[in-house]
Amino acid sequence: MAAAADTAPRVVEDCRGVLQVLSDGTVLRHPPPAMDVPIDPSVEWKDVVYDAALGLGLRMYKPSAASSGGGGKNKKLPVVVIFHGGGFCINSYAAPHFHAACTRLAAGVDALVLSADYRLAPEHRLPAAIDDAAAALLWLRGQFSSSSGDPWLSELADPSRVFVAGESAGGVLTHHLNVRFSGGELLHPLRIRGFVPMMPFFTGVEPTPSELACPDDAFLNRDMSDRYMRLCLPPGATADHPFLNPFGPGALVLDGVAMMPTLVVVAGDDILRDRNVEFVRRMVEMGKPVEFVEFPGQGHAFFSLCVWSESVDELIRVFKQFMDKACQLQG
Repeated sequence: MAAAADTAPRVVEDCRGVLQVLSDGTVLRHPPPAMDVPIDPSVEWKDVVYDAALGLGLRMYKPSAASSGGGGKNKKLPVVVIFHGGGFCINSYAAPHFHAACTRLAAGVDALVLSADYRLAPEHRLPAAIDDAAAALLWLRGQFSSSSGDPWLSELADPSRVFVAGESAGGVLTHHLNVRFSGGELLHPLRIRGFVPMMPFFTGVEPTPSELACPDDAFLNRDMSDRYMRLCLPPGATADHPFLNPFGPGALVLDGVAMMPTLVVVAGDDILRDRNVEFVRRMVEMGKPVEFVEFPGQGHAFFSLCVWSESVDELIRVFKQFMDKACQLQG
């Protein structure tokens, strides 16, 4: 009996108790802990499917006071496509904290918000999530090219004012979409005006000062960051893989890529703080229209974890300011 117990599969990777990988390769997913996060009552939402073959959906949010679409183009709303975090391994658009954050965003920037799911690792390692994020944008393009598009989009959305955002892992997706669709021709009639990666989950082999100083009890610490990295990248890949390190060996040279205006949201007490700031510095050196806003004292993923905080109030204000500026500058 003891010998049998010794050979029984054991947990070798654990992501917040929600995802466990056993020694025999079995992947176990458990329901997340129950959460009760207040939502903005002025926002309506509904779920739609954007890839039936893969079973992928998105949740659409609209301010309740949105125009019915009969007032002309000036009544149309901008669109924000957003991707959740979770190290590419856990969470979904339906996670209560991210759901609440999306209601706040839709109300605060007065936009239609589309929160899209993507396939998760380790069952589907990168680049699966990147491809799914691209498919969500292509689905959105198709909605405006079809006479049978979703009525929320056909009646309320302005395809010439589209923004893409994401938190943590979603921030990485935001960057890859900026690169993949640079120039915008592939997405016509959509017009992407800007990208907002929030605390993007960039990694690298050489540790940064903010990584070395990160306390063990941080929401995202070095151990959890390494675990997500191991599970989401191709087997055997290092933290310098270009899926997570935009400047790592083998990464696409970005000098000639016509990237769109980008606002990087940085948390001052985040393990990723230095990588996010370094990303902005290097992009600016290449002449890219990239800027950042830092929130001192905030930890990783504060957008969705501290939904009703003053910092999120300010983040939404800056987000809206960025949207308005991007539309004005580009005409």
